[in-house]
Amino acid sequence: MGPSFLRQFVRASRNFELTWRYGFNFAPTISYKFAPHSITKEAARVLRELNSRGIAMTSVNSLLQDSSIFQELNEKVEELERERNGELATRRAAANNADIGQKTFNVEMLGSNPSLDPDSVYARFALQQPILQIANAYFGMYTRLRYYNVWHTFATTAQPRESQLWHYDREDHFIFKVFVYLSDVSQDAGPFTYAPGSHLKKGLADQPKYFVEGGVRRSNDDQMAEVVPREHWINATGPRGTIVFADTRGYHKGGLARTNDRLMYLCMFTSPASESQELFQVRNKLEPQRDRAMSYALSHALRT
Repeated sequence: MGPSFLRQFVRASRNFELTWRYGFNFAPTISYKFAPHSITKEAARVLRELNSRGIAMTSVNSLLQDSSIFQELNEKVEELERERNGELATRRAAANNADIGQKTFNVEMLGSNPSLDPDSVYARFALQQPILQIANAYFGMYTRLRYYNVWHTFATTAQPRESQLWHYDREDHFIFKVFVYLSDVSQDAGPFTYAPGSHLKKGLADQPKYFVEGGVRRSNDDQMAEVVPREHWINATGPRGTIVFADTRGYHKGGLARTNDRLMYLCMFTSPASESQELFQVRNKLEPQRDRAMSYALSHALRT
């Protein structure tokens, strides 16, 4: 039994919830299990829908007790858009370029490897108690904040490609993402779209047929419709201030904007032991946090 076999065995064991939870994530699971928890009525509703369908929708006004941080986020993003206006115009001109792997239709406004700054509005929004409570309750463990950014998605005329096609993410057993619309998102603005029940807590009886694009499995609408009827798909349209929670280990797509751009903030949580690529830059180590949930969420930035 060589090292290569052992590595493959260990990696494969992450696909089973028991070993993923109690083998790789024992401490955050047990710590969470025996800690007291509280959750608001709206957060509890979101959690029920997430467990059942893999996706849930709410709004800033419904979920968050204080919407001032949302206003602060909008103001910061508006400033960012003004600062990068010239670059956005150049990027827009190339948005229909169909080179696979470039995602020319989408701009990560904070860069592909944003700096983790707990004092920034981007981190503070992700770490609000209702959001952190839902993430931890969904996983049944203390989770880790792995990413935040602002996406500006251009309206294009090109054929669907890359993340505009059906796929599922692979960073962890569960993958918890939060999408906050900073503009009105209609059907023509590329809404996040989800195949309910395709997450691992439920699972599809059959997997859709697929093709390989740039080394990634993708499915088109016809292929997905064979296993999840179109009328069951959830097109997460909504006004500015809509919040979409989703386990993106389930099948999803988004960003096929045709007439209007889409502007949204997003963040991602995984289990602490996830082998997800490190997307944050950590410039300054933090002092240990008193709050256990916050300590796990920011664990990769804490002084040890």
